[in-house]
Amino acid sequence: MVEILKLAQEWSKEKRQLALATVISTWGSAPMPSGSQLLIDSEGNFEGSVSGGCVEGAVIHEAFDVIETGTPKVLEYQVVDDDAFEVGLACGGDIRIYLEPVEGLKPMKRTVLKELLEAQNLRKQVVVLTKVQSGYQQLVYTTDQNYSVEGVKQHIAEVFSSGENRFVEIEGEEIFLQVFNPHKQLIIIGAVHISQKLVPLARLSGYECIVIDPRDAFANDNRFSGVTVVNEWPQDVLFNYVLDDWTAFVSVTHDPKIDDPALMHSLKSKCFYIGALGSKKTHSKRRIRLIEAGVEESHLDLIHAPIGLDIHARGPAEISLSIMAEMTACFWQSRGVT
Repeated sequence: MVEILKLAQEWSKEKRQLALATVISTWGSAPMPSGSQLLIDSEGNFEGSVSGGCVEGAVIHEAFDVIETGTPKVLEYQVVDDDAFEVGLACGGDIRIYLEPVEGLKPMKRTVLKELLEAQNLRKQVVVLTKVQSGYQQLVYTTDQNYSVEGVKQHIAEVFSSGENRFVEIEGEEIFLQVFNPHKQLIIIGAVHISQKLVPLARLSGYECIVIDPRDAFANDNRFSGVTVVNEWPQDVLFNYVLDDWTAFVSVTHDPKIDDPALMHSLKSKCFYIGALGSKKTHSKRRIRLIEAGVEESHLDLIHAPIGLDIHARGPAEISLSIMAEMTACFWQSRGVT
């Protein structure tokens, strides 16, 4: 979603006239979840998806009218039979889409877009409250804010907690609450072979990866392409990163000089997952070192070690798979999914 909004900002700077389609609710087996977006310009260029290709053509046609009139509208589609099956709607489904103009809309929309992207850069979770009929929008940063809609506070709190969008109707007013979460990030300490296998798995799962290792021979762009590689000691650079509850942290150098300071830093953070490579015997020695360094013993229980689910993994690829599986389980557990 954020990439589509960044693109909207870029296209807007090019003086293109734009419309933005957002899935606000679905029923049945709709292929794209609530919050999925499609950006369209007045020439028919588009990026993103709201249905996996099933109703995009109709939405693009409607977008031309929205761009011309400057008036948002709500679209509803029912996808059945052969069309449904072709795009993965084996049982059919209904999709409700909010279509709004971007360029030329009230200054409110441009302000919302700008502040939303700023919040993303700062790794702040934010909710966009949209009054569907009028197109009015408000950015919500905390549950303690004053809202333009009475009775929405509990819904806002639940959206912040779950990290999932919600469509509600309050006293005849249709409200779409779209949450923009910080992107998931994975901090990897150690540019080792396991890391090379773990990075593509994590990226496929939606993580932005940062690899930190002071050893130039290990940490370089030839071994890790497309991700941030930092040739520094972890304790010197970790302060530059926000280690929040959307962050996983793994330390896999097997070198206490590198791993221990990094783990000490991570234990002071809100990371939803902290893992460290090493056998039970190795981790027992690590615990002793960290306690002697001043770490509270109860905090050490936050470290998953030996790292990864016990799937009898052998070799870097399988170990990486076990780490990714354990990270995934911990992520959803931290969101209340059991």
